[in-house]
Amino acid sequence: MTENTSNELKIEELNIDSSNNMAVVPDTHLEYISADSELTEDLDDDTETIDLIHLKVHSLEDLNLYRFKKLSQLCLRQNLIESIGEVEVLPVETMTDIDFYDNRITHISRNLNKLINLVNLDLSFNNIKHIKNIDQLTKLENLYFVQNKISKVENLSTLTNLKSLELGGNKIQEIEPDSFQGLSKLEEIWLGKNAIPRLIHLNHLKSLKILSIQGNKLKKIENLEELENLEELYLSNNFITKIENLDKNLKLNTLDITSNKITKLENLKHLTNLTDIWASFNKIDQSFESIGEEIGHLPNLETIYLEGNPIQLNNETSYRRKLILNLGPSLEKIDATLTRN
Repeated sequence: MTENTSNELKIEELNIDSSNNMAVVPDTHLEYISADSELTEDLDDDTETIDLIHLKVHSLEDLNLYRFKKLSQLCLRQNLIESIGEVEVLPVETMTDIDFYDNRITHISRNLNKLINLVNLDLSFNNIKHIKNIDQLTKLENLYFVQNKISKVENLSTLTNLKSLELGGNKIQEIEPDSFQGLSKLEEIWLGKNAIPRLIHLNHLKSLKILSIQGNKLKKIENLEELENLEELYLSNNFITKIENLDKNLKLNTLDITSNKITKLENLKHLTNLTDIWASFNKIDQSFESIGEEIGHLPNLETIYLEGNPIQLNNETSYRRKLILNLGPSLEKIDATLTRN
């Protein structure tokens, strides 16, 4: 075969489009998405776990979920589901986990309330506007509503076993007096990327260990006196000007005040369990000696972040050395860099 003949064959295989002189290579790996009704056909009736992720599922009804009388876990992440009314066919006694993360759900069906043994429910990344029809799910321990369109925290008071609640990336503008009433066992709450202006009405959260309220509109640290079990406090990307009102939070080990308007590290010397202080990108411009007086005797302090503050920007050559000299022997890391190699 001549070289020209070989080239002609190759060109013919590529199917030259004469209109634009572009070679069109046939796709031998075309994506095939089964019809919804086919996705569960081969599963045994006694299946306990169903995972159908990123399969363009539109309809719960077509999955014939009524067949699975022992089902305990249903994961339908990253699909195109709009309605969840069909959950009424799921087995009440065995169902403990439902995951509808990243779908197109706009409304929580009242049928969900029938699944009274649910422990974990994830409705994150949908278009839900109202928290409702979950008040009977009293065994819930983990509830996720990340990135929805929720503007009000409501209808949670009966969920007395709840341990973790995620409401980040919504449209919440206020914590109301009864928002967290009844949630005395809650250990973690995530409220980042909302529009909350004040830390108020948190007194119901007696067991809270983690409070994350980053990227809101806070101007002050306040009303945390009754959160005596608090261990981690995340307040980055707010408008806070002063570290204060942490007198009763003696179990605190992590304080994140990154990207606020803090001018001074203060009111911290009593927090002897602190291991991490994250205070980058503020306006801290105090002397290294005064920082040492405030936190140099904290016995467990391991990590401090101060980059992007005047104290770092104006002392680039001596900054790390002076911090090491003024902080205690427990210090291991400054701005993500180990103090010792």
